[in-house]
Amino acid sequence: MIWSGWLIGEIFQRKRRVKMLKRQVLLIAMLIGSMLLLQGCVVAAVGIGAAGTIAYVRGDLQAVESESINVVYEASLKALKELELLPTRKSKDALGAEIVTYDAQDKKITIRLKSAAEKTTELSIRIGVFGSETKSRLIYQKIRENLQH
Repeated sequence: MIWSGWLIGEIFQRKRRVKMLKRQVLLIAMLIGSMLLLQGCVVAAVGIGAAGTIAYVRGDLQAVESESINVVYEASLKALKELELLPTRKSKDALGAEIVTYDAQDKKITIRLKSAAEKTTELSIRIGVFGSETKSRLIYQKIRENLQH
């Protein structure tokens, strides 16, 4: 009698452990699945003092600068020249601008500017089809350096 009570209790505990283990495995599978699905959607969002914010979203580095579109455009051209990247296409008006160039690996680099207000410009940098956060940040850093001079 005592032995059968112990056996029933042991079976009950094992069923509970198995159920808990199944939940843990399911949770881990869901976390891994969501990491794979959301990888690259929003990699980073960092504040940059007075310039506003920058974010790396779906392969694009996006930033807001507290300068006019003309100033950001010239700083972008100077940054590309410093990085030895020759623009293949440039277009600009009072509302927006686009600069296209190619790197040594023949990846297309697109810099888009959009005038958000008189002294505010939205900036977007895209490298290739899938984007490169490292290269985008390097170009952005050069643009920022030119804006501060």
